[in-house]
Amino acid sequence: MAGRIRDEDVQAVKAALRIDAVVGDYVQLANGGGGQLKGLCPFHDEKSASFYVNPSKGVYNCFGCQESGDTLGFVMKIEHLSFVEAVERLAPQVGITLRYEGGSYVPGRQQGERTRLLEINRLASAWFQEQLNSPEAEIGRRFLKERGFEREAAAHFGVGYAPAGFENLTRVLRGKGYTDKELLTSGICSEGRRGPMDRFRARLVWPIRDLTGEVVGFGARRLREDDNGPKYLNTPETPLYKKSHVLYGVELAKKEIAKSGRAVVVEGYTDVMACHLAGIPSAVATCGTAFGEDHIKILRRLLLDTNGSDAKVVFTFDGDAAGQKAALRAFEDDQKFAAQTLIAVSPGGMDPCELRIGEGDEAVRNLIDRASPLFEFAIRSTVARHNLDTAEGRAAALDACAPIVAQIKDGSIRHEYAVQLAGMLGILDERFVVRRVQQVAQWAAERREGRGNLRPGQPLRPGQAPPPAAPARPAYRLDARNPQQFVERELLKLAVQFPALVSPILDAFAPDEFMTPPYAAVREAITAGGGVTAGAQAADIWVDVLREVAPDDAVRGLVTELAVEPVRTRRAPDAVYAGEFLVKLRIQAVARRVAACRVQLQRLGANAPAEQTEAIQRELWGLQQYEGELRSRGAAAL
Repeated sequence: MAGRIRDEDVQAVKAALRIDAVVGDYVQLANGGGGQLKGLCPFHDEKSASFYVNPSKGVYNCFGCQESGDTLGFVMKIEHLSFVEAVERLAPQVGITLRYEGGSYVPGRQQGERTRLLEINRLASAWFQEQLNSPEAEIGRRFLKERGFEREAAAHFGVGYAPAGFENLTRVLRGKGYTDKELLTSGICSEGRRGPMDRFRARLVWPIRDLTGEVVGFGARRLREDDNGPKYLNTPETPLYKKSHVLYGVELAKKEIAKSGRAVVVEGYTDVMACHLAGIPSAVATCGTAFGEDHIKILRRLLLDTNGSDAKVVFTFDGDAAGQKAALRAFEDDQKFAAQTLIAVSPGGMDPCELRIGEGDEAVRNLIDRASPLFEFAIRSTVARHNLDTAEGRAAALDACAPIVAQIKDGSIRHEYAVQLAGMLGILDERFVVRRVQQVAQWAAERREGRGNLRPGQPLRPGQAPPPAAPARPAYRLDARNPQQFVERELLKLAVQFPALVSPILDAFAPDEFMTPPYAAVREAITAGGGVTAGAQAADIWVDVLREVAPDDAVRGLVTELAVEPVRTRRAPDAVYAGEFLVKLRIQAVARRVAACRVQLQRLGANAPAEQTEAIQRELWGLQQYEGELRSRGAAAL
């Protein structure tokens, strides 16, 4: 039966520990005024800091959830410990040996379960590190060296080696006085036919630590071809280790995360090591599970992630399909951060460890520093699944992307992304896309408030079918104030009334240079009638020819309108006036192609193959030169 810790030892532990130092292991604290510190409460979700710590009095209080207490109470609450376990957890940090009522302290006999399990993990970690120097561990040392990790790096991260054999570590721990039940509970051992046996065998081993630096579990990497187990084997769920509540490397990264206001989330243990060694010491990784809500809570507390803060969270994922899927899962959690979320995908889909091996430390730093917003990545990934060469494909892409953009909380940023989306899709009418996004955002808000046809609070998922769009403006409605339509109409009036003024240049223009559907139909009728060259040779019957070849009454009526509507010039129409409109139409066509090239570059992104981007950039440069020539030389450049 465990004895009672002496009161004077309890008081000594409390007196030796500053509450802000203990709380600071879990929460980033900032000046709260009046000698107090404040941060995000670790006991409930909040967007603004309501958790206060008074260092001089050694107490904390949350004005949001009403949790309060002293140093020991905080550790008991956050670590789910008993009073005795909390004292035992803190005593070693200040060098105090606890004494128990009824006799002197007997190591291993009177401690709580958690303390015993922590000791097992601590001893196992040290033993694994010792084994890394053994002859058998040559395969592990070679694995590390091939990935750019020298012995100093392995020691810094506590990397070790678990030798082959079923009872190597089990015998060591039994010899220290730990029971079979404790070894199984710790997860260090698994149940064999003859009792506990080593869980990790012939593998490299990484210790997984909590925010305070205590070893709570392990991750082990397969090295041998004859190992039929999984590539990575982690400690199972234990009283200490819950994979959704831990981040690998967080004990090393937490100070840099708080200092820089940036957390970097990578996918594996070696990626964390590569980032730290390359100068990104704020990198962490999940441990055998997807990034989730509990991980978000940890990072938000470390970042002091409140509304209005400049905090950033950068995710790195492989460029393959699985990596993109993981990135989109992270995107779904984006709104749980106040921080800006970004994504870094390296050229060729290399992870940070591979990138460091291939291109060095600077390439890793550049990868993280040049991360793009996660919203942009989600939009691009969704757009890429559609055929943008067809109207149907662009419409489908808009329907899929509108819910993504609509989720952006900041209205001005949402508007900017809607404009960007129009460019990615090649939809020239930006206002139509912006209105579409606004409709979806309004619909989502109505659902959250219970006014929609789905249950309140249900989020709008990326790609989920949005509500039906409002009727668009009729495609054939003409707008006399539209500059593009004015140029097309004026040029067609010249082509119908004075074909000789635009002959033969207009015949050489591509059909798609007329963008307004009714005017494009008239342009096709002109081609069907032999072109303006033929019209110039038979000007007296030219209108009749056009009316005859017109495909329907609508086009026939428009030809008649163009034939009788006065040309918009005070002087008699001449070659100079006609030349002005021929040039204007061509400039409009060139400007559209320039915009399309820019959209292509935008779609390809920064990680596209150089030959693709260079070809588009050459075309863009040529178009810009031609546009400049048109403006300076006029019709002579046609």
